[in-house]
Formats: sequence, structure tokens, C-alpha cells
Amino acid sequence: MDLRDFYSRLSVDESLAEVMGYNPYYQKIDSGLNARILVNGHEMIDLASNNYLGLAADNRVKQAAMEAIKKYGVSLCGTPIATGYIDLFQRLEKKLSHFVGLEETIILPSCYQANNGLFNCIAGPKDLIIVDRLVHSSLIEGIKSTGSKIRPFLHNNLEHLEGILQRSIGYRQVFVVTESVFSTEGSIAPFKEIVQLCEKYEAMPIIDDSHGIGVLGKSGRGILEEQRIAGYRGIYTASLGKAIANSGGMISGEKKLINYLKYYCSHLVYSTALTPAVLAGISEVLDIIHSEFSEIKEKLINKQRQIYKALLEGGFKVVSSEAPINSIQTGSKEATFILNRKLYEKGILSTPFIEPAVPINEGRVRLIASVSLSQDTVDEAVAIIKRIGHS
Repeated sequence: MDLRDFYSRLSVDESLAEVMGYNPYYQKIDSGLNARILVNGHEMIDLASNNYLGLAADNRVKQAAMEAIKKYGVSLCGTPIATGYIDLFQRLEKKLSHFVGLEETIILPSCYQANNGLFNCIAGPKDLIIVDRLVHSSLIEGIKSTGSKIRPFLHNNLEHLEGILQRSIGYRQVFVVTESVFSTEGSIAPFKEIVQLCEKYEAMPIIDDSHGIGVLGKSGRGILEEQRIAGYRGIYTASLGKAIANSGGMISGEKKLINYLKYYCSHLVYSTALTPAVLAGISEVLDIIHSEFSEIKEKLINKQRQIYKALLEGGFKVVSSEAPINSIQTGSKEATFILNRKLYEKGILSTPFIEPAVPINEGRVRLIASVSLSQDTVDEAVAIIKRIGHS
């Protein structure tokens, strides 16, 4: 045994960044999500963050967070099962449950932990998990940890999914896992039909609504409201760090499931609870969505459409999307880095996706136009995109 051998196995392949002379990851951000963002000391247009509704720097949200700090301090220094389960935490669980229309909710430090911790509790080697081939890595890693049989189905392909369900006999439980909005391209799952298939074949549906909560639906309540899914008896997870503009993750469902997870989900039981400031911030965002969603959503869609139109006029190959995400199909990882660098050099921060985040040669560059962007900023972004496309 030699420690040199151990460390030699920990090398990171940075050859692409070296060849390109550019690494888009772990950029140093010198500001909050204001009108412009400071990246490595340079002012840029932020089309990269998931701050859909523009509420991350809203003064009302910041004030709610500060008031919580005054009352509770910066942390309860304990897990929810111990000293972290303050009244603010309990009220937010009920508020989130009411918001998405499900019986009960638990709140974890991140949706990554929610998706990882969930599957360990509910599935094992005797079960089958059928999963959309494009779901987020947090779902994949959670699924792999169970030892269950795993079968992917073609992206949003109901016929392929039903064929697998028809052949899935002899398992203790069959689960069907998907996302509401697929973050790399903005496609939306036909979840109502997936739920109907699950009811037909007695499977358990699981939906990750991370990019849908606060965005989809008449009042921003997510995929269940958007697709008018009443009496949902499946499992629901979502991030509280995107449109909800804070951090954390949630799992919602029937009371019996959530009560079980409260004691057996290790990612909840052994993780320090979300800070009071974050809990209060989430609660304030939900109140803003309740009173102002129609107006905010109109602004969001308007900005998204302006960017989409500019991309088309610039000759980019853009994925058609019903969600407020503009995703450029770039193909190879080299082409993805090149386009991301061009945008960066002209003052636009975007998000590149290469393998393993997406399949090989299915690279994407994603642009999200937050409501917080002024019209002048959007106009500038549109002009930059067109110039890059025509260069």
C-alpha cells in the first residue's frame, strides 16, 4: 500500500479546458444576483442562474431572512430530529404541503439529498425502478444506491414506458421516475399520462419538480397544478433553490410515507437543519408567489421569448420548450465549450452541459432570463446573441 498510488488515482481530466484555454466551471462570483453579476471582477449579464422569478435579491425576502436571524440566530446547530425542528420549520412544512397540494412534507438541506435519501428508504433489490433516460444525476445516484433493477425508458415516450410496465411482473414494487421540467433542455414530462399508466399497472410515480415549482401552473404551484393532476398518490420532490430563490429540498406525499422518512431518511436525520434565514426566505417567496404570480410569470415568459427569438435569428439550433428555458443544441463537448466561451467573452454568463450531465455528443448551452433582468439588459443580451450567431 502506497499513498502515492492512492493520490495518483484522483487525477481530473482537464485536457479540454487546457486545449480550449477556458474552464467554464467554478467561476468566481463577486456579487449577489443583482441587475448585473460580477464574475472574476467583470460585470456580466446573468443568463445562468435558476433565479427564475427574480426573488433571490428581493428586499422583502432579505428582510424576512434578517428578521429570522434576529429571533433565532444564524443556526440551530442541530438536525431536525434533535434541536433543529423550530416552529418556523414546522410552519414551512405545512405551507409547502398546502402549496403543492399534498398531505405532508419534509425539508432537507438540498434536493440532491432529497433525491438521494428517498430511494434508500423506499426501494431495494426486490423492486424495479423505471426511469426516464434524461433525469438528473441526483435521481440516478439515489436509484443506483438501492440495488433495485433499473430500466430506463426513452425520454417522454409513453409507448416505450407502457411496454416496460407490461413486462414488469414479479417485483415487490415498481416505481416510475421522471422530472417535470428537464433542466438541460426545458422539455416537460407528460406526467398526467404517466400517472395514469402507473394507476393502470399499479406502479408508484415519483416526480422531481425542481424546475417546475414556482414556474408551472396557473398560480405557480408546479407540475400537479399545470397538468391538473388531482388526488396524486405518488411521491413528489423539488428544489427550493431555483424559482423559490433560497436553498433546500423537499419531499412531499401521503402522511404515512412522510412520517416514515422522518425517522428513516438518513439524509434528513443526520443533516443539520436549514438555517432560520433560509426557512423564512422560502416562506416569504411563497407569499409573494401567492399574491403576484400572474404578473411575474408574464414578465418571465416575455423575457424568455425575446432570448428565444434572438437565438433563432442568430441561426442557433434551439430546443423547442414550453418552460422558460432556452437550450442551444451544441453537440460535442468542444463545440459546447466554444459557444459558452464566446458568450462569456461578450459579457453573458451561460451554463454549458457536457457528458456525463448529458449523453455524449448531446451538449447543451442553457440560457435562463430571470425576471430580475431589466429590459435594457435583455436588449443588450439579444444584440450580443445575434452578433455571435452571425459572426
